[in-house]
Amino acid sequence: MKLITHNMLTSKCLKGVTTGYPLSIKATNVKLTEVDFNPEFVTRIIPKLDWEVLWGAADSIGYSEDLPKTVEPKFEENEEFLKKAHKVLLEIEVEEGHLICPETGRQFPISKGIPNMLLTEAEVQ
Repeated sequence: MKLITHNMLTSKCLKGVTTGYPLSIKATNVKLTEVDFNPEFVTRIIPKLDWEVLWGAADSIGYSEDLPKTVEPKFEENEEFLKKAHKVLLEIEVEEGHLICPETGRQFPISKGIPNMLLTEAEVQ
């Protein structure tokens, strides 16, 4: 699971959950895969992200050291910043682990890079 995906996931559909965001990550296997740098894509996606959640996710798996805690002003003109964002969003992947609901503690497994967010009938609101 790439961190761009994590930034958009919620467990809001669980019974009793009002927000369900952000899910915390407990990673047991993280891999780094080089992806071609696409500054246009990164520039377009950054305004759609919750940057604080992205930074927290990167920090929780040990990849926040080069990533600024806030989006830099005029980030679209800063290639170094865009490359750092690109790496965290698209090159880091949680292969194995769990996502954890912040309100219920419900764990969703991540296996082979795919988060399983399926719920039982009893868990659905």
